[in-house]
Amino acid sequence: MATLTIKNLPDELYAKLAKTAKRHRRSINSEAIVQLEEGLRSENLSSEALLEQIRQNRLTLEGVWLTDELLDEAKNEGRH
Repeated sequence: MATLTIKNLPDELYAKLAKTAKRHRRSINSEAIVQLEEGLRSENLSSEALLEQIRQNRLTLEGVWLTDELLDEAKNEGRH
């Protein structure tokens, strides 16, 4: 496996990565790998595929109440 050194990482970004790693009970290195994988994977999705994935997540996640209708309302609010 390759080794990657990141120079000049902003303190705020490191703090956010550390906080996320702690929440997921991962090392900072492991969390960085997961975040890179997720970020690069989503790059390969078309916007239609990404929207479909979001819609499917809404159906399976408890407590998610944001609908397409509510999003459209929010986007169009004040655009009369």
